[in-house]
Amino acid sequence: MGYKAFSLFSFTLLLLLLLLPLHSHATSRNSHDKKSSPFEFLKHLQGCHKGEKVKGIHNLKTYLHTFGYLSYNHSKNHTHTNDDDDFDELLESAIKSYQLNYHLNATGTLDAKTVSTMMMPRCGVADIINGTNLMQSGKKKHHQHHHGSLHTVSHYAFIPGNPKWPASMYHLTYGFEPGTPANAMSPVAKAFETWAANTHFRFSQAQDYTNANIKVGFHRRDHGDGSAFDGAGGILAHAYPPSDGRFHYDADERWSVGAVPNAFDLETVALHEIGHLLGLDHSEVEGAIMWPTISSGRTQGLHRDDIDGIKALYNV
Repeated sequence: MGYKAFSLFSFTLLLLLLLLPLHSHATSRNSHDKKSSPFEFLKHLQGCHKGEKVKGIHNLKTYLHTFGYLSYNHSKNHTHTNDDDDFDELLESAIKSYQLNYHLNATGTLDAKTVSTMMMPRCGVADIINGTNLMQSGKKKHHQHHHGSLHTVSHYAFIPGNPKWPASMYHLTYGFEPGTPANAMSPVAKAFETWAANTHFRFSQAQDYTNANIKVGFHRRDHGDGSAFDGAGGILAHAYPPSDGRFHYDADERWSVGAVPNAFDLETVALHEIGHLLGLDHSEVEGAIMWPTISSGRTQGLHRDDIDGIKALYNV
């Protein structure tokens, strides 16, 4: 009798273990899902403003430097640095630029809305590259065409220098690096199909990933490309402009196939990063796939702004 009860319990437990992944469609490469986000430090800085000296401000400076908003010129006329806790005028200016990009009140103060936006998980590609505020490019176009309708203004942005794949390379191959989770391959393939359906590009999977134009992989922390990941939360993925072809997911995130609470949809993030691979940078349109932050527990497709951007870049 005891043996039968144990067998039934074991069978039920085994069935539950087998069915659970099918129900959630979520995958995680680690067991630290409840770990605090790398951006958690921002909570303790809420309310900070110019003239204050608060422990942890140097982390805010590092954050804004990482995403292109803050750069200190080290000269005899500049005593400010990235590694102190002084809320100086350059930091205030950087916060104002961030607030403008994310449609927040440009107060230069670290208010609650700014903190909650900064804490959102996001793409690791910077919003400002070499001093060029890419997310404001659409507003410049609006000022140039102030007699036109606001709805005709484009807000997409190109990577500085407008790098793009040569005209002859409209059929690109992609491959998966060793260690890529098996359930990530189909969502990435679907994301490539979506871009193909809306552009002149065609994509196919290479038999040998080493020969592929685009290489997709999962990496942790410092993975040798100069842009280290930061553990669960924070930066989710990054990709390089044409014709580099590298696309990296942060393996420490909780990834999912479809909308799963507290997990990030593989296909949605792939759509965003493929935009970078093709030459798009971050858009200032919140509904666009090229908007820099990405929410957990939801899926998203291409926006008209994304399609307009890629067609304008390649003049098709």
